[in-house]
Amino acid sequence: MPIDVSTLAGWVGAVTTALSPLVARIEAHVREADRLHLDDTPMPVLAKGKTRTGRLWTVIRDDRPFGGPEPPAAAYFYSPDRSGAHAETWLGDFHGIVQADAFSGFGRLYEPGRKPGPIREAACWAHARRKFFELADLRKAPITIEAVTRIDAIFAIIERAANGLEPDERRAHRQAHSAVLVADLAAWLRENRAKPSAKAPTAAAIDYLLKRWSAFTRFLDDGRICLSNNAAERAIRPMAVGRRNWTFAGSDAGGHRTAALYTLIETAKLNGIDPQAWLADVLARLPDHPARRIDDLLPWNWTPSRLHQIAA
Repeated sequence: MPIDVSTLAGWVGAVTTALSPLVARIEAHVREADRLHLDDTPMPVLAKGKTRTGRLWTVIRDDRPFGGPEPPAAAYFYSPDRSGAHAETWLGDFHGIVQADAFSGFGRLYEPGRKPGPIREAACWAHARRKFFELADLRKAPITIEAVTRIDAIFAIIERAANGLEPDERRAHRQAHSAVLVADLAAWLRENRAKPSAKAPTAAAIDYLLKRWSAFTRFLDDGRICLSNNAAERAIRPMAVGRRNWTFAGSDAGGHRTAALYTLIETAKLNGIDPQAWLADVLARLPDHPARRIDDLLPWNWTPSRLHQIAA
């Protein structure tokens, strides 16, 4: 028998309310990190006779690239528009490193006088490379092809060899191997900046790097920083794929529920846990589970109940 959409929506709302303590603990765990990945994507939301564009944001904590012991987690939140103030509000007391694209709305995050402490920007080399790659693929311009080759040299051997090393080891490795390539790239970019016209796409791609050079080169002095923001881009991809199936959120409340469910599901996946098995077990245990022991049910602490093991 078909189930009414409003009934299904009510069930989803009840589930997200029941699981809200876990969502809050995951969010707190993410904010406790020294370094975060941040990204967002459009989210259609139903309006009168049409849809409007909200945003779904993701904030990723993943310390594994620098050998950190803390478990990875993905927090999502919804906003009705793309104002950078939403990210600023969500981050709250966080102060550390944020890896993100060059969205102008993030500007206030990086202000030196920010309270409770400054956030340092770490720019994404994958974004910079993509600008050159698209031009190289489209126009076959020698400058863009050379830029891609030079950036690939930093990614290909040097960064892969540093993956998983502790921060001090990664920094030493980068100082020994990456720094010279980065310095050569800077000199080459400045030398070639004058060749294309000021309004040419190639000039814009070069300026994107040079105008943010301190943010792009911060990884050389801090082993915790990744070369790219791919962790956040991977985390936002399920949302982009999911839109093809569910089309839009029914309301702002639906957007917030979507964010909560993505937080739970994607965090479970990051920790190698089957989201369906975990959520089924947790929902069955929550009514009798002591609130003071809610952390026992987080994906990285979870042990299936005996009844769940028998059912499996």
